[in-house]
Amino acid sequence: MRTHLPLLAFALLSLAPAVPAAAGTRVYVRIGPPAPIVETRVVAPGPRYVWVDGYHRWNGHAYVWMPGRWALPPAHYAAWVPGHWTHHAHHGWYWVDGHWRH
Repeated sequence: MRTHLPLLAFALLSLAPAVPAAAGTRVYVRIGPPAPIVETRVVAPGPRYVWVDGYHRWNGHAYVWMPGRWALPPAHYAAWVPGHWTHHAHHGWYWVDGHWRH
């Protein structure tokens, strides 16, 4: 049975459907986002935590507010670059994710 395991694994992998990559895919929204909601921050859970602002997310039908949160940077000198909505003249609005910059 053990001699058949590599062959079985190869067969399963070759038959598995390819998963399309979602990176770089933009969803355009014709309606611009509402103004950000001003949030009251609670006390940080620790000295290294960074506040990540809340934002409006498009759920396919309407904008939904995603509240801000405290996050621990992945590296000591990492800085949070906030996500934002950007307007494209021909397609509408699309979201640019926030990310950590080193």
